[in-house]
Amino acid sequence: MSEAQNDFNFRSIVLPAIAPTLLFSIGEGAIIPIIPVVADNLGATLAISGVIASMILVGQLFGDIPSGWIVAHIGERNAMIYAALLSVVGLITALVAPNPLVLGIGIFAIGLSTAVFALARHAFMTSFVPIHFRARSLSTLGGTFRLGYFIGPFISAAIIHLTGSTQAVFWVHIVGCIGAAILLFVLKDPTEALVEKRIASPNREGEKFVAAESHGLFRTIWNSRAVLLRLGTGAGLIGAMRASRQVILPLWAVSIGVQDTQTALVIGIAGAIDFALFYASGQIMDRFGRLWSALPSMIGLGIGHLLLAFTHNVPGAFVWFVIAAFFMSIANGVGSGILMTLGADLADQRNPAPFLGAWRFTGDSGGAGAPLALSALTALVSIAFASGVMGVLGLVGAGILLRYVPRYSPHTRRPA
Repeated sequence: MSEAQNDFNFRSIVLPAIAPTLLFSIGEGAIIPIIPVVADNLGATLAISGVIASMILVGQLFGDIPSGWIVAHIGERNAMIYAALLSVVGLITALVAPNPLVLGIGIFAIGLSTAVFALARHAFMTSFVPIHFRARSLSTLGGTFRLGYFIGPFISAAIIHLTGSTQAVFWVHIVGCIGAAILLFVLKDPTEALVEKRIASPNREGEKFVAAESHGLFRTIWNSRAVLLRLGTGAGLIGAMRASRQVILPLWAVSIGVQDTQTALVIGIAGAIDFALFYASGQIMDRFGRLWSALPSMIGLGIGHLLLAFTHNVPGAFVWFVIAAFFMSIANGVGSGILMTLGADLADQRNPAPFLGAWRFTGDSGGAGAPLALSALTALVSIAFASGVMGVLGLVGAGILLRYVPRYSPHTRRPA
C-alpha cells in the first residue's frame, strides 16, 4: 500500500466534495417528481409531459460535451458555482413558465448544470481516492444523489400542501443551488487540500483531469468502439432503465389520477429504499464482483417496468403503482455506483480521463434517449405499452451485462 493510500482519510473529503452535491441533489430530487405534474397543469398531453421531464437528462447529455473544457479553463469550484447559478436561471424560468415550451427550456438548462456537477465529482473520486476504496467511494457519491432524491420529494409534498401550487416547489431547488454555491465559495478546493497533504501529485489536479476527459470525446469513442459497442451497450441500457424509472413513475401517477402530494410521498419513500442500499452496493462490488450488483439491478428494473405495464387499468392500480415503485427502488439501489465503478475499472489507469468521458457519454446517451422513446411510445400506443417495452429492454440489458462484464472487468466473477 502506497504512502498516499496510507495518508488518505475519506472523512477529509466529505464536506468539500460531498456536501455541495447533496444540497444540489436535494433540490433536484424535489422537482423531478413534479415536472410532469407542472407540465400537465400547463396543458401538456401525457406524452409531451414525458418529453419535458426528459429535458433534464437531454440537457445533461449535451452538457457532458463542453463541461470538461469549462472546468479546465475556470477551475472545478468556479465551474460548479456558475453551474449552480445557471440552474437558478433555469429554475426561475420554470417557475414563471406560462406554457409547456418555456417550462421545457428551463428544465433543459437545469440538466446542463447537472452535467458539470456529475463530471467534476466523478473525476475527483477517480483521481484522488485509492483503488481499494474506489467502489465504496463512488457508490457513496451515487448515494449522495439518492439521499437528495429521498429528502427532496418529502419537501415537495410539504410545499404543495402548504401553498397548493406545484410550481412553488422550484423554490426548493433554487435554495439548494444557492446553498451549494455558497458552500463551494467558502470552503477550500478539495484538490488543493489533497495536493498540499501530498496525497495527490500536482499533475493530477481535477481541472486537468476533466479537461482530458472531454478532449477528443468522439475520437475516444471511436478508438474504444469495441468495448463501447459491447459493454457500453449494457451501460447505455443501465442509463436508459434508470432514466425511464425516474420519468415513468411521476408520469404514471398522472395517468392514473394520483394526487400531487401522494405522488411526492410515494417517490420520496421509494427514494429512501434506494438510498438505504447504496453502501451495500459498494460492498457487494468490492467483495464479490461488479456483476453481482449490475445483474440483479437490471433484472429488477426490467421486472418493475413489466409490472407497471400489466396493472394500469386493473382495480387497485394505485397499490400496484406503489409496489412497482418500491421494487424498482430496491433494484436501483443494489446497482448504486455501478456505472462509475465499471468506467473506472475499464479506463487506462495512467490516463483514465478520455475513456471516462466516452463512457459517461455512452451511459448518458441511453439516459437521454429512453424517456424520449417512452414519450413517443406513449403518444403512439399507450403508457402501459411503453413501460412494457422498457421492461423487455431491461432484461436484454441484463443478458448483455452477464456476457460482457466478466470479459472486460478484472474485478468481477460470473455467478455460479
